[in-house]
Parts: sequence; structure tokens; C-alpha cells
Amino acid sequence: MKIKQISVFLENRKGRLYDVCSLLGKNNINIRALNVAETESFGILRIVVNKPEAAMDAFNEAGIVARLTDVIAVEVEDKPGGLADILKVLSDEDVNIEYMYGFVEKSSDKALMVFRFDDVEKAAEVLTKHNVKIVQEQGVREL
Repeated sequence: MKIKQISVFLENRKGRLYDVCSLLGKNNINIRALNVAETESFGILRIVVNKPEAAMDAFNEAGIVARLTDVIAVEVEDKPGGLADILKVLSDEDVNIEYMYGFVEKSSDKALMVFRFDDVEKAAEVLTKHNVKIVQEQGVREL
């Protein structure tokens, strides 16, 4: 049910994002989804990749601070109100979303949303109960 997201802590300076993406490319690791949050002095790059363990090894070897986090990716109807339907289910069941970001799946007419919850297990149970399709780790790796 859960997939691995990597949070990479970056100094807010020219070329730092390139360094990270270049390192992934050199190690044949493909980014499937990403989000960048920034402050004046640092940023957090959140990525879902096809080989999270290899990415963590590459970051560790390069001295880049990174952390693995469990997230859930779900299919959302790619239509007006599709995301609102999922958010209503979560709200009605009292599931808190810490953050989320989306990407479009190339092989279907669905959008994919990555959610970070304060209680991942409860979120997975609620989504499954309401027949929301959760994307498995292998599915993300094959996108």
C-alpha cells in the first residue's frame, strides 16, 4: 500500500537541484514525481523514484542529506471534482493530510496524487474501505 518517498535537504543555492538530479541520472534512477518546498536558506526536494534504495545509497555516498518516508499514491479521476471526492472521504473519516502533490500517469486517463498522512495505516484503511485505488510500489516503479 505504501510507497517510498525521498526527502532531500538542499541548500538554497544555484546548481544544487542540478547536482541532485544529475546524481540520480548517473545512477540510472528515474524520477516519477517531485515537489520542491523552499525557504530563504534551504529547500526540501520530495521525490518518488523507480529505485529508492539505490537513490539513498547514491545520496549517502555523495554526502547528501536525505530521508525515506512512507507515502500513499492514489488514482484520482482526472475530471473536475475528482480530487475533491477523495478529500471528502479523508475528511469524513478524520484523516489528516500533512501535504500532497500530484503527477499524471502516462498509461491511463487517471491522475495520481501522492499524500503524506500523519497516520499512514489509517489512511490506507480508509481509502481501501471507500474503494479508492492505491498505487503499489511496483506500479510506481513501472510508470
